[in-house]
This record gives sequence, C-alpha cells and structure tokens, in this order.
Amino acid sequence: MRLRWLAGVVLLAAGCTPTTQERVRAYNDDGLYLFQRGDFNHARDTFQAGLDLTPDDPNLRFNLAQCYDRSGDQDKAEKIYRECLQKTPDHAEARHALCILLVRQKRREEAVRMVEEWLARQPRRSAPYAEDAWLWHQAGDLPRALSRLEQALQFDPQNVRATVEMALVYEELGYPDRALALYEHALDLDPNQPDVVQRVNRLHARGVKYPHPE
Repeated sequence: MRLRWLAGVVLLAAGCTPTTQERVRAYNDDGLYLFQRGDFNHARDTFQAGLDLTPDDPNLRFNLAQCYDRSGDQDKAEKIYRECLQKTPDHAEARHALCILLVRQKRREEAVRMVEEWLARQPRRSAPYAEDAWLWHQAGDLPRALSRLEQALQFDPQNVRATVEMALVYEELGYPDRALALYEHALDLDPNQPDVVQRVNRLHARGVKYPHPE
C-alpha cells in the first residue's frame, strides 16, 4: 500500500511538471510580447511571475534585467545581470548587456577586466572573443576587433553575434559587399533579427553586390 501511494505521489508530481513549464513558457512569451511593444513595466512583472515559478531560469532573469535596463533603472539592471552571471557565468547575452551598461556609464575598464577574466577562464569558447571584439570596436580599433572576431568564428563558425559584429566592422571599414554576405549568413543562422534585415535591405537599396570569390 505504501509503495502504491508513493508511486501515486511521483506520478502526480510528474503530471504537475508540464503544467508549471507551460505556465513559465506563457509568462515568458507574454513578457516578450509586452517588451517588444515597449511596455517594459508590465513585461517586468510578467517575467518576474515566471521567475517566481522557476528561480534558477537564467533567461527569465536576463529578460527581467533587460526590462529594468530599458526602463532606466540601471542599478537594478546591473544587480540582476550580475545575479544571472553568478548562476550562469557563460550567459553571453547577460555578459554583453552588462558590458554595454558599463561602457554607457563610462566604466569601460570594469568591462575590459570582466571580459579578460572570461577569456582567461574560457580560452576556447567563441563568446568571450566576440565580446572582446565588441569592446575593441567600441574603442575604434577595427583591426583588433576583426582579429578577435576571426578567433571567435574559428571556435564556432555559427556564432550569430560574431558574424553580425564582423559584418558591422567590414561595413565600417568600407567593404559593404563582405558585410552583406555576412549579414545574409547571420540571417540564415537566425532569421529573427529585424535590425539585420534592415541593414541587408539598405545595402541592397544601395546596389551593393555580393563579393566575387577570391
């Protein structure tokens, strides 16, 4: 009788899990919809509700931080980005968002140290090199940024962010044909990038063609 009762508890728990997952997914989807509409306060409350159900979900925590960031509460955003990275140190989106925040606050040295530590800890991962490239790009050192992006893509040729960043660098260096090819490749990897679509359309409107094979 006891074994049968325990089995019933396990089955009941198993039956509840999808329901919780479905609720979390619904909160996240609703939050993303509100966020995209610019309703950051309601998006924040929605992501928080999902996070209350799954406190260890790094993506919900990152989304929550983004809401505070877009709402102008940078202190709260920074706190939550750091919490996200404490739980998931290789969360590239949170790391990038924190870098942007630090650079925006004239705290570039902190961002550089953070990325250098990440590179030292993960020297064979693509994401830290892409982040370091972004910092060099922001500093205006395009050749150094390009070198870092080449390293990033050596470790992961399908790194979407490194691909887009390399396209941005090539466009700034005056190679719109190479940029176009990279933007198109990035969209093949992830079609849901409206900013990249706009860049592709703009280059097409200028009559930019694909580069000739070398």
